[in-house]
This record gives sequence, structure tokens and C-alpha cells, in this order.
Amino acid sequence: MNTGRNVKIVATLGPASDGYDMIRALFEAGANVFRLNMSHGSHDEIRERHAAIRQVEKDTGRPIAILADLQGPKLRCGTFANDEGHELQDGASFRFDLDPTPGDESRVQLPHKEIFEALEPGKRLLVNDGKVRLRVEKCGSDFADCTVIAGGPISNRKGVNVPDVVLPLAALSDKDRKDLEFVCQLGVDWLALSFVQRVADVEEARELAHGRAAILSKIEKPAAVDCFDEILAASDGIMVARGDLGVELPVQAVPPIQKRLVRQCRSAAKPVIVATQMLESMIESPMPTRAEVSDVAAALYEGADAVMLSAESAAGDYPVEAVQTMHNVAIEVESDPNFRDIMVASRYVDRSSTADAIVAAAREIAETVNIKAICCFTQSGNTAALVARERPRVPVIALTPLTGVARRMCLHWGTSCFITDELTRFKGAVVSAARAARSGGFASEEDQIIVVAGVPFNVQGSTNILRVAPCAERLIYATDPE
Repeated sequence: MNTGRNVKIVATLGPASDGYDMIRALFEAGANVFRLNMSHGSHDEIRERHAAIRQVEKDTGRPIAILADLQGPKLRCGTFANDEGHELQDGASFRFDLDPTPGDESRVQLPHKEIFEALEPGKRLLVNDGKVRLRVEKCGSDFADCTVIAGGPISNRKGVNVPDVVLPLAALSDKDRKDLEFVCQLGVDWLALSFVQRVADVEEARELAHGRAAILSKIEKPAAVDCFDEILAASDGIMVARGDLGVELPVQAVPPIQKRLVRQCRSAAKPVIVATQMLESMIESPMPTRAEVSDVAAALYEGADAVMLSAESAAGDYPVEAVQTMHNVAIEVESDPNFRDIMVASRYVDRSSTADAIVAAAREIAETVNIKAICCFTQSGNTAALVARERPRVPVIALTPLTGVARRMCLHWGTSCFITDELTRFKGAVVSAARAARSGGFASEEDQIIVVAGVPFNVQGSTNILRVAPCAERLIYATDPE
């Protein structure tokens, strides 16, 4: 289990990574979390992938997290009389309207009344991943007359982005609500919400999930960046989805936003995934570009909990190699002495509770004494998350009697999860921690570990004990004979 790596890898499943054998190969190559993209695949296909992941989990005896990524409302233009579409020229006039008549070189349907209700003159419309950019000159309840400011091809059902306004659209479409209920009944661990614009979007999803899955908000809209503090407070985790961010914002604005959001998530002890186009060339090539490797490394140096593969593992020619590349980059970066210096320098934490003080002390002791691991007993995952926030130099071992908590913790930096029996005495906790550390390859009988727990056991928010303990059971019983 001890991979020597702290950052987690999220691998998206798809046609290139279907079936038990491929999923197991991805897991053994280093994937910690599997993403089920609800934009692609039927419920039957999703069910089969879910079953295969759980079989790999059973066969390997190691918790695996499953992330269901909801599609969100997709804004697309209508169709054209010419199926090939048209090439819009700079400075040309073009109209979007509600008329379902097939479009031509001067107009096309935009079947989203909500967009027209929110538009104002001077606002932008972006088409085809931002390749075509238009400025609204005049608009009404059923039309928008625009000037093309960056021309390019437009064709049937191309995506439309509206970056300058908060649209009166919920993050959950009717399809999303059905998908949400389906995956919650199936048993996923995380729900990723697309198109989040406001904190109410997160609250709606949480109400529908009824605690069956943790909520992860995807930050891909300028509106979400503007109210990020509120969205972070309402979410269990964050994904920095740089694809749409880079469409709706100037591309040069994305790196500093990424850095700021990662730091805020770390301060809040909530996991953050950096996603989109991380190893894009590996869809078709067995080797990444140097720029892609540097991009992955930058996310690691920022302290991200996880990095994600999308099409690279879902539809690419080299899914296992892409995971292995992520793993190798992480090993190299985390071995860099500068990495440890950066983690220390970026440790901004407002400590205000007993648990905060306990985990900070655990990290300090681990950096002073020859400690092999920090072992946390947790009922909700919060104690282990607080330890991971400290970015200690030793592995974090999370022990919990709750399978769902163990799975969710697979997304947290540096955390390895073990499922234990419920405990009633601290000595039993120390013995269980020592066994986990030895069986996972984190420590030997000659080593020491730190044990963090709360008494009474099995009560959330009771973290109040820290002990430096030997890994040898004979020594544990010798020092704790009762």
C-alpha cells in the first residue's frame, strides 16, 4: 500500500478503460479514485463500471473512491440548413434567437430562453470552446444581435458559453437529478457538480444526496470564482476545472486562480483536484510533452490533493501509461528538497480547536523524532483531513470502522485508509494502528508511530489524544499492560 507518493490520482473511465482487467491495471499503476463521467455512457454502462471497481477493491483489500461527475446544463446552439455549418468572419453580424428554423450564415437558434433574459449589450457569447467570440450589440427576450469579434467555424449544436453574466439556471438539470439519485443508490463516494455558479447550487445537491455521497464543486465559471469562499464553505471538496475556466476567462488568468483556490482548499482542510488537459498529448502518444509534465508538477508544488486524467484514461490509446506518468512525476517532485520547503512555507492555518492543536503537534513531533507514520482514528474523516492539511513529511494512516469514510478519504493528500473494528479502549487503538503501519509497509517492529484519537471512541469531533508508540505489539503490551 505504501506507494511512496502523497498526491492522489483520479482516472476517468470510458471506452478505453472498461472492464475489470483494465480497471485493475489502472489501480495497480497508481489510480486512487475512479471518475464516472455522467455525460457519457448509459446507466447500464455506469453500473458495470461501478461493479468492476468494487470487485477490484474486494480483490485487493484496499479502499477505492468512486467519483460520479454530473453533466450539468449544457448550452448549445441549434442546427444549420447546411450540416457543415459556416465560417463566421471578423466584424460580421450574427443573430441568435429562439426560432427553430435551421440556421444560415447570419443566424441560428439558441434554445435557451434563460440566456436572453440575462444578456445585456456589451456582454460576450463564446462558441465552440471559445474559438468563436461574439459581442452582444442589441438583445431582447428572444434574440441577441451580435458582432463577431473573433471568427471561426460554427456548426450543429456547438457549445455556447456566457462568461459575463450569472445565468438563471440551476446547476442540476432534470437529467442530473435522475443521475444523482441513480449513482447515490449505486453507492458512489463523491458527487462532482458541474456549472456551479452560486452556493445555492451546492445546497440543492446536498439536500438531494441526503448524506449518501460527499459533494465536490467544480469551479469552471467566473461567477464561481467570484463567490468561491461561500462555495468552499458549503462543499466537501473542490475541482479546479481549468478547461471551461480557460474558455470564459483570459487564459493567463487561470494559473493564479488555480494557485489561490488550491491554497484556500488546503487551509480549509478540504481536498482539491486540479483537472483538465494535464497530459492531453497522451491520448495519442505514449509520452507526454515537457510542458505537460511541468503542468502536473506545478499542481503538486502548489499542494493539490489530486491530479486528474480525463480523456487520457477514458478514451486514449495509453491509459495505464498516463497513470504511470502521473505517478512518476509525483515521486520525482515529492523527492525534491524544495517541495518540502514549499509545503512548509505555504502552511497557512488558523488553528482554533483542540483537534487543530493535536494534529499540529503530531506533525511537529514527526519532524523532530524518527517517526514513520501518523495514524489517525476517525469517525467522519475530519481528523485525518486536518493531519493531511499539515502536509507532514511522513505518511498519514486513517483508520475508521466506516467503509464509506475510508473510501472518501482516498482523495486526501498523503492519506492511506484502513477499515478497522469499532474500538472502546485506547490500547486497542494503538495495537490496530501498529498493525496497519506494518501491514501497509509504512513501518517495521523497530519503528515508532504517532497515534491520534479521541476518547470516547466512535464520537465525531472528540480528537483529544496523541501518543508516540512503538510498532512492536510486545512493546505496546509491555508499556500498556492493562
